[in-house]
Amino acid sequence: MNTLSYDIAVIGGGPAGLAAAVKARELGMDRILLVERDYELGGILQQCIHDGFGLLRFKKQLSGCQYAQKFIDLVAEGGIDVLCDTMVLELTDDRRIYAVSAQEGLLEIRAQAVILAMGCRERTRPQVSIMGSRPAGVLTAGSVQRYINMEGYLPGKKAVILGSGDIGLIMARRMTLEGIEVEGVYEVMSSLGGLRRNKVQCLDDYGIPLHLSTTVTKIHGNKRVEAVTVALVGSDGKPVRETERVIPCDLLVLSVGLIPENELSRKAGVQLHPVTRGPVVDDTMMTSIPGVFAAGNVVAVFDLVDYVSRSGEIAAQGAVDFIRRQSARGNMVDTVAGSNVGFVLPQRVNADCGGKEINLYLRVRKPMKDVRAEIVCNGKILKSTRYGVANPPEMIALRFVPDGPLDGPLTVDVR
Repeated sequence: MNTLSYDIAVIGGGPAGLAAAVKARELGMDRILLVERDYELGGILQQCIHDGFGLLRFKKQLSGCQYAQKFIDLVAEGGIDVLCDTMVLELTDDRRIYAVSAQEGLLEIRAQAVILAMGCRERTRPQVSIMGSRPAGVLTAGSVQRYINMEGYLPGKKAVILGSGDIGLIMARRMTLEGIEVEGVYEVMSSLGGLRRNKVQCLDDYGIPLHLSTTVTKIHGNKRVEAVTVALVGSDGKPVRETERVIPCDLLVLSVGLIPENELSRKAGVQLHPVTRGPVVDDTMMTSIPGVFAAGNVVAVFDLVDYVSRSGEIAAQGAVDFIRRQSARGNMVDTVAGSNVGFVLPQRVNADCGGKEINLYLRVRKPMKDVRAEIVCNGKILKSTRYGVANPPEMIALRFVPDGPLDGPLTVDVR
């Protein structure tokens, strides 16, 4: 077994990992390793040929591939070591990484700091409990995206999409452009699951109907999907049998949510949050294990890649400070999800953070209009920002600089 030693090891070569590695190099770290299980860097952005990326960071519309390439170029220019086609098997609580690759064999990687950037994965059919056999033609939206955009395959001729997540909305348009008939998008919730702009650009502009409070109850077919049964959902969340109807199709696309990829984190003993299902982190993105940081969709599912990259940069700064012993985990205060807030990220903030910029990310519990997001500490409003609308799929980012030490938890309310 080969043994490698680095200052910082980044697990995951997607937007969070790329940004973290580049930022660590900018901060003067020389020995940086980027580990990616795929054959090339970029993560999910490799298959995102649509635009809409980089509006905050680069002030222009880029495809996912173009956005990733900007960071890949910086990784190459910085001389950062990269191991692709390398699967991380285990992370220990003393920051040792065990990985395997065809070229290098079994590896032990020792690092002074580790940044977790494994991203997220899609929910699959068993997690939404759809009745029926297991025929071909039941695919997640991300799988369909890869088949069409990277492999050059058309996975069906007539599709039904379950779930209104962003990938599903985008693939409704993409499949239509490739000649696949999209019968409709069915969403079990009473509100849209993705961004409003994706509904307008991907459904409305192409005449694809969105059916809210409706779900797929059964899949028909033996070797191949032949049809699905859909039904309205009542106030109790259960399908109303009297409303069932059968839709002929040969492709069911699942866009039913994303889950942070945290098998490594869990095995290492990292504390996970029950709502985000990602690591509990502080304002430097450090997890419950000292020297182990997390960034991007492995922490919580972000809606904008710009936020993912920003979290990677914060994690890199935290890792560099940890190595240089320029920061210590002192008195911490919790961030609390207050009125109408589902979760707040990070979950902990250093109480002695006066004069330092703090980045908070949150999602609201329900669609709201004309709201004000407030950060409150012991009854004192530290930040107040007004928004015309606030929707659960759209993450709200709040930046503020405390003028002194924090003397209690930070509560975030949206009213």
